[in-house]
Amino acid sequence: MKLMHLSDLHLGKRVNEFSMLEDQRYILNEIVQIVINEAVETVLISGDVYDKSVPPGQAVTLFDDFLTRLQELQCTVFFVAGNHDAPERLAFAGRLLEHSRVYLSPVFDGTMTCRTLCDAHGEVDVWLLPFVKPAAVRPFYPDDAIESYQEAVAAVLKRNPPHEGRRSILLAHQFVTGAKTGGSEELSIGGAENIDGALFDAYDYVALGHIHSAQRVGRETVRYCGSPLKYSLSEARGAKSVTVVTLGEKGSIDIKLCPLTPLHDLRAIRGTYDEVTARPFYEGTATDDYLHITLTDETEVLDAVGKLRSIYPNIMRVDYDNARTRAGAAMPEVSVQEEAAPLDLFCRFFEWQNEKPLTERQRALLKDEIEAIWEEH
Repeated sequence: MKLMHLSDLHLGKRVNEFSMLEDQRYILNEIVQIVINEAVETVLISGDVYDKSVPPGQAVTLFDDFLTRLQELQCTVFFVAGNHDAPERLAFAGRLLEHSRVYLSPVFDGTMTCRTLCDAHGEVDVWLLPFVKPAAVRPFYPDDAIESYQEAVAAVLKRNPPHEGRRSILLAHQFVTGAKTGGSEELSIGGAENIDGALFDAYDYVALGHIHSAQRVGRETVRYCGSPLKYSLSEARGAKSVTVVTLGEKGSIDIKLCPLTPLHDLRAIRGTYDEVTARPFYEGTATDDYLHITLTDETEVLDAVGKLRSIYPNIMRVDYDNARTRAGAAMPEVSVQEEAAPLDLFCRFFEWQNEKPLTERQRALLKDEIEAIWEEH
């Protein structure tokens, strides 16, 4: 049996005020093509289908279209709610969807949903564990002391054990200790969400969501597949993929990462203003990518973002790396006397900002401008 592991679609997300909807539509089309090329039979979506608990209508339509295309390919689909999803909204029409082999986690009621598939090697149980917090679990197990995420997940798994001797797959959306974050996740401060990966020892494959970079956590078959798109400038250097799992007889699992190529990549470039605007620098590259540009000029360029957007329309951020920013110094407090001349004050500010004084020509031009302003007013 071939399965595809997805998570953290975050449909409807905006990054630095840029809507990702068209990028998400493009990458879902690419994912469908991988389903076809790899002859995937089952798709697992481990939470954060949407970016908001009340997703925009276009995001809902996009997910509906994705599920419809998978159903047309005769794929069985499983998905659970993540911390960004509203379980009640995501679970809507769940019983009707089962007729199309689309199974989702209902609002947590103290139990875990399990569905059984069959292949040439026998039965495969797929267990669905939505994102749970201690407060959501505590009412169903009043005799347990449940204060942490670790205790909450342990209580649920203990009361819903996998069937002995059968292959078991678990979908979960939690933060497992040891996972490396991608930079765009929303996690609790101080590691409060952490759970121990040993809780999943009884499952053959654990399809995790919540962390946006693809990785194993502990053993090879406890994995985050990562988000299909880069949702943070901190992810600019990475690459995205989907995870295809070939499930053989019990104990036989093959894992393959299929790379994804986005409509617009998210990249970081650096150099002086003259360098990043020179034709040889950008010729032959995708200038419409989402960019974080770091300028290394010692003097700040007037309206740098506006000028750079004439070449790179999808700039998300422009900052500087120079002697002043590396020093990280704040503007020193100075004693300003009432009789201090505006020219002297500006000269002090310019020298602090640029770590060099005004030239004689700049000083003369500034002096003329100040005098003209004083005469006008």
